[in-house]
Amino acid sequence: MMMKNGFIDIGKGTILLIVLSCLLSAPMRAEEGMSAQSQTKRHNVPEWVNPIAERVQVHGYAQGGYDFRSSGGELANTFLLRRTIFWVDSNLGERWSFRFMHDFNSAVQEYYTEFRAGGNNLFNIRIGQGKTGLSYENPLSPTSMETIDVYSEGVTFLTGCGSDPLNGLQYGRDLGLFLFGETSDKLFRYEVELVNGTGINVRDNDNFKNLIARLELRPVKGLNLCVTGQYGRGRALVDSPVFNPGLAAGEVYARNRVTAGFAFASDRLDFHGEYLRGYDGDVVSSGVYLTGSVSILPKTLDLVASADYFNFNTAQGADMFKAVSGLQYWFYKKCRIQIQYVFKNADTDYRSFFTRTPVHMIMCQLQVRLN
Repeated sequence: MMMKNGFIDIGKGTILLIVLSCLLSAPMRAEEGMSAQSQTKRHNVPEWVNPIAERVQVHGYAQGGYDFRSSGGELANTFLLRRTIFWVDSNLGERWSFRFMHDFNSAVQEYYTEFRAGGNNLFNIRIGQGKTGLSYENPLSPTSMETIDVYSEGVTFLTGCGSDPLNGLQYGRDLGLFLFGETSDKLFRYEVELVNGTGINVRDNDNFKNLIARLELRPVKGLNLCVTGQYGRGRALVDSPVFNPGLAAGEVYARNRVTAGFAFASDRLDFHGEYLRGYDGDVVSSGVYLTGSVSILPKTLDLVASADYFNFNTAQGADMFKAVSGLQYWFYKKCRIQIQYVFKNADTDYRSFFTRTPVHMIMCQLQVRLN
């Protein structure tokens, strides 16, 4: 049973955790030094299984924890599962590949096939549903993000990650044709995408395809410069009296975006920032953020911080500032424990109200990821 704010019933989460535990323990059950051929004979597995297994990779992760929230004198706290994601990658030869991703909290997230043309990585074609290249943050996995609530307010709103009621909850993904590639020294990377503009698991509802472009330049080691843009349209799913009162449900409107960002990574320091601007009909939104981490104990303990400003409607002054500080402890490869304090100078549910009530939150999260 789906609950408000993306929480799910504990039954689905328990099932997923059991599956993850079985997958984690599977390699430990294989005896050391035993070849794949001998394992096949011992367990009476048909010989054709191994060639298939070599082409298939199984991945998954779960993120859950505890949140405490104080807003306008009202207190709330809960345990929750944020994400329970499982995906399979398969190589269909040297140049073809396939991915299927499902989120137990919501729906099928990704399904696409990719083809690599030529002997390098300069030109690739993807057909299907996946993350769009809009903004620096959106293509990044939640398992690599510093903040527990993941993306900045601007990225969440402009890429369709859920806070814009006109576009709905699309998880930053869309369905269409993706062209991308990079030079052999990874100095330059590009993406050109032609998508429906309606999000995941639905057909186009306005017969106008959205164009998304992304350019990345890595001039020196550790530095990545990134610009992205979107030219398109959308059909309003519902009214948005808070941030776009001029549009009614069902109305087609211009939906354009532009962003410019950077990222820097070293052995002890990792941070990124971005400026974003959106145009939805006659409404302009804009924002900027800076997020990063400093390693206190290399590959073990990090200090995390973020400063985030976004104005949902510049004409109405519907702006929000968010600050995050906290720690994260990596206890095994991509597995970590996080605890963070979050402050917002405004409270909103992105549809029915926007007030200047300060919001204070304590967020805790456990992340477990396979490979």
